[in-house]
Amino acid sequence: MSSGGRYKSLKGMQDILPPEIYLWQSVERTAREVFTSFGFQEVRVPVAESTELFIRSIGENTDIVEKEMYTFNDKAGRSMTLRPEGTASVVRCYIQNNLSNLPSPQKFYYSGPMFRYERPQAGRLRQFYQIGVEAFGSAEPEMDAEVISMLRHTLTKIGLDDIVFQINSIGCEECRTGYRKSLVEYFSGTLDNLCDDCRRRYSVNPLRILDCKVSRCAELRTGAPVITGHLCTSCRTHFDKLLSLLDLLHVAYQIKPDMVRGLDYYTGTIFEVTDQSLGAQNAVAAGGRYDRLVREFGGPETPAVGFAIGMERIIELLKRSRATAVRGPDVFIAAVGDAGQRESFLMADSLRASGFWIETGHAGNSLKSQMRKADRLSSAYVFVLGDEEIHAGRMTWKRLSDAANGTISMNEAADFLLKNRS
Repeated sequence: MSSGGRYKSLKGMQDILPPEIYLWQSVERTAREVFTSFGFQEVRVPVAESTELFIRSIGENTDIVEKEMYTFNDKAGRSMTLRPEGTASVVRCYIQNNLSNLPSPQKFYYSGPMFRYERPQAGRLRQFYQIGVEAFGSAEPEMDAEVISMLRHTLTKIGLDDIVFQINSIGCEECRTGYRKSLVEYFSGTLDNLCDDCRRRYSVNPLRILDCKVSRCAELRTGAPVITGHLCTSCRTHFDKLLSLLDLLHVAYQIKPDMVRGLDYYTGTIFEVTDQSLGAQNAVAAGGRYDRLVREFGGPETPAVGFAIGMERIIELLKRSRATAVRGPDVFIAAVGDAGQRESFLMADSLRASGFWIETGHAGNSLKSQMRKADRLSSAYVFVLGDEEIHAGRMTWKRLSDAANGTISMNEAADFLLKNRS
């Protein structure tokens, strides 16, 4: 058998190990704290849904649906898809569980893996993780501003300082009718130079041309009309009020009038958060308003807005900006003799019940070898328990970071660790 074993993880899917996992846990913990402070509650939805759910929400002519979904038939012949994004599942959950009967707005967050069959590269994997939020029941720009402000608070608290908020409005169906006509007219003279996908998009949904990643299509759309020039009075008023609220909250932003999103369900406000140091895949979070989706899924007329954070890109930024700390046990209990072994077993059980990470040695190993093991585990402290310590009711402690040491009463172990916990 070759080194590393016979089996490897699938292409575009990765293991997440210590010490990097501690960064993931820190980001997830911070996001939960901030979301909770804004009144968002967690929901957990299935990782697989009916394929039709994503075709209907994301759009039949999007790259995700056409090229990237992991779709298969189950044993009953039903078409199922591993979720490529989270919003559709949360909307389905909202309708199925009659959450519209509760007082509005209803505010939720979720986290977990998503799946898209893409060419793996930095910041883009086939199994990737997102943390997302969805707020249902308010059409007011105040809700847009609250969600964007919450995202800003989250990323700032995580420790990201060089991010840029880009914002736009793609209007309502009334706005986009005239805008589509302008795009068709603009691209009519360059149609033969567009990629095959964009020539098809030209007839089906010309807005998708603006989201194409092919370089020649990006060049050809330079100078194309922008949606902000076609906003109706209602959409313009909503967008202007949102910008004034962001100014009030001191959320710095750039208006990007040529920005569209790669999902068909968006209406009105859309936004992205980018970091230029990530290169081509520089979006760390994105979202917007989707006021039609609940109704299109068979639910009541319900405005909604949300966003998703890309975990892999956030983690990459954090790894660049700080050393990934190696976390270790709070204490390693080194046992000397049979009595020490018994007492260390009891003490470890008691301290673990208080929430401490405890590792223990074995009396059959020398004290020196147990100390080496504590060092390899990056333990913060070592307690030494043997016959002498048990007889005296006091044990020796040592802090491995600077070799400081002393003695404490055996019944003071929990208080000692609480006082000295980093």
